[in-house]
Amino acid sequence: MKSPQYTREIPQRYRLEAQKCKQCGKIHFPPRLICDACQSRDFEDVHLAGKGRVLTWTVIHVAPAKFDLEAPYVIAIVEMEEGVRLTCQVVDCNPEELALNAPVEMVFRRIQEDGQADIIQYGHKAVLQRE
Repeated sequence: MKSPQYTREIPQRYRLEAQKCKQCGKIHFPPRLICDACQSRDFEDVHLAGKGRVLTWTVIHVAPAKFDLEAPYVIAIVEMEEGVRLTCQVVDCNPEELALNAPVEMVFRRIQEDGQADIIQYGHKAVLQRE
């Protein structure tokens, strides 16, 4: 079980925080020590806007024990406006509603309860933006 204090301090999980290379401008998510484009080690923190589009997805019908009550659910690769890609759950929609390049917005939600003390872990999930 992870310590609640430790997981609260993961900026990319709770604040959608990425790093931008000061030398070439490439945005990395999750953060890295070395830029894969120019090998610089000089970064600045940037916050992702939280809007993106679905590149691909799959529907999970047989879920792990912690998520069996949520099945079926959708896991997608979402490309954010800043160009980085995230793997996340898409919520509040039927799997049939998804389409290639469907617009989504990231929302902060409960991910799971962990351990005997049922410590709640939070993170971001995608919500389909309907027109």
